[in-house]
Parts: sequence; structure tokens; C-alpha cells
Amino acid sequence: MSQRYFMGIDGGGSNLRIAITDDQLNIVSKYQGSTANPSLIGHDIASQHIQNSIQQTLSQSNLSSDNITAVGVGIAGASNLHSELWLRSVIKPTLPNTLTIPSSDLEIALVGALAQRHGILVLSGTGSAVFGVSPNGDTIQLGGWGYLLGDTGSGYWIGLQALKRIIQDDEEYYDEFVHFEYSSLNHAILDHLKLSKPRDLIHWLYRSEQPPATQIATIARLIIDEANKNNWDAINLLQSAALHLAGKVDLMARRLNYSDAPIAFGGGLLDNDNRLSQELTERLRLAYRPSAKHPPVIGGALLAQLEWTQQTS
Repeated sequence: MSQRYFMGIDGGGSNLRIAITDDQLNIVSKYQGSTANPSLIGHDIASQHIQNSIQQTLSQSNLSSDNITAVGVGIAGASNLHSELWLRSVIKPTLPNTLTIPSSDLEIALVGALAQRHGILVLSGTGSAVFGVSPNGDTIQLGGWGYLLGDTGSGYWIGLQALKRIIQDDEEYYDEFVHFEYSSLNHAILDHLKLSKPRDLIHWLYRSEQPPATQIATIARLIIDEANKNNWDAINLLQSAALHLAGKVDLMARRLNYSDAPIAFGGGLLDNDNRLSQELTERLRLAYRPSAKHPPVIGGALLAQLEWTQQTS
């Protein structure tokens, strides 16, 4: 039997990743570029970016669109729950004869992490969400509202709380308050951003070409570094983020009636050992931080393979 190839497309809050695999999930070609989240860059720009990236990935693999049996697509800001038609319209021009499985960045992360289609995923990157699928196929999503409505526990949320703390401290500071101590975390953030005073944040944020959510989320990495140095302001921020995320996981397990659900971590802030992932691991009473079997982009390819197999069996 001739070799079959599957494509996974993972559009997170900060990056677009594409991979082509064979039917054993061996990577044939891969691509990485800037975000394709339509909520951040607009649908027209996102559509063109995805199509160009698909063509580049195919070119690198010496395969044509007709060689791709199925494609699993998960784009942040464009879940199949509300954007299925748009996802199909984006894929059709470059993969006209390929079975397209519109999904979400959460589902492909879950499938990749657990190598199966059920369990609970807690994700924290630029944005945040908890996604769960029961063994009988019931699906629930908590969070993932985007930076304007929520994303508690995300890199954006962590960074925003830190910036608000800088503003609050700056406006409440008076020289006569002899015992007022300006947070060392505030100094660290301003130094990192190469800003001399809090008011410089206005120019840094509002006049940047970078999407505001992505811009603010970059601060979370610094806060994690500061927490590793035992900066208590940074630690408290991460503890608060972990508390929000753990609460959603507990709620998800109850709503799915899936108390023994396998749990996966996803997103750039949870897929490695750091103070945030450690805090969340402890709050969820896990023996160790869950380690993903595959990255989300391979989860997209695996989802495509599983769905194709189901439809053709």
C-alpha cells in the first residue's frame, strides 16, 4: 500500500506551526512562523499567512497537495465551534482534494499530548483555556474568551496584572510615605523593557506594531524568571494564576463526570518545568508535571489520521 501523508496546522497565540507526517507520525516537513490568530491580525492577513505557509511546507517536502490525505487544523481565535466555514475556506485553495478536519488549537493540543481524543487539557500560553472530552465524546471548553474578555492564568493575564501593579504603585506613591517600598519586580520589568519610568509604558504598548496581547504576554517569562529568584511579588502572581487554572480543571472534571480524567498541560508556560507549572501540578495533586507525547502540530496530524481512519473504516 502506498504511503499516506497527514498535515497538522497549529496556530497558537504567538506562532504558526505546520507539519507533514507519514502514517507513523514521522515528520516529513515542518514550518514555523508568526501568529495566524485572526483575532490578533485580522482574518484576511491570517488567511493569506496560512495559505503561504502551507505552500512553503509542501515545497520543502517535495510533495504536492494531492499527496496529503487529511489535514487537522487548530487555530487560536478560530475554533471550529464558531469558525468552521472560515477554516475550510482558508484550507480549500491550497489543499483542494484533502480531507479537512476543522478543529481548535485546544483539541489538537489534547490529542497530541495524550495521543487519544479524550481527557482534560489545561493550557496557558499567550491565552489560556481548559478543554475536556469525555470517553463518550462530550466536549466542554472553559476559558479561551480572548484577552478582552478573560484568559485568566495566561501569559497575557500574568503580564497585565504586573503592569497594573506598576501603575498602582506609581500613582499611590508619595514622598511622605517613608516606609513605601517600590516593588523590585516593577524595577525588573521596566529594566527589561528598557523603560525609565512607568509613563513610558504608554508608548511601549500603544504605539507598537505587535498585537497588544502578544506584547504583554512576553512579560510572563520575566516574571517566571523572577519567581525562580524567590521574588515574592512574582511568586504571588504565579500562585494566583495557578489557582485560577486549577479551579477550571476541577470544574471541568465535575461537569464531564470524569473524575479520573488524564490531564495534559499545554501552552508555552506549562510545557516545561518552571514555577507556574510546578504550582499548578501541586494544586491539581499530581505526582509530576504531565509531559506531552506529541506537540500540538503533530496532534493535528494525528487527529486528521484518526478521523480519516474512522470515516473510511
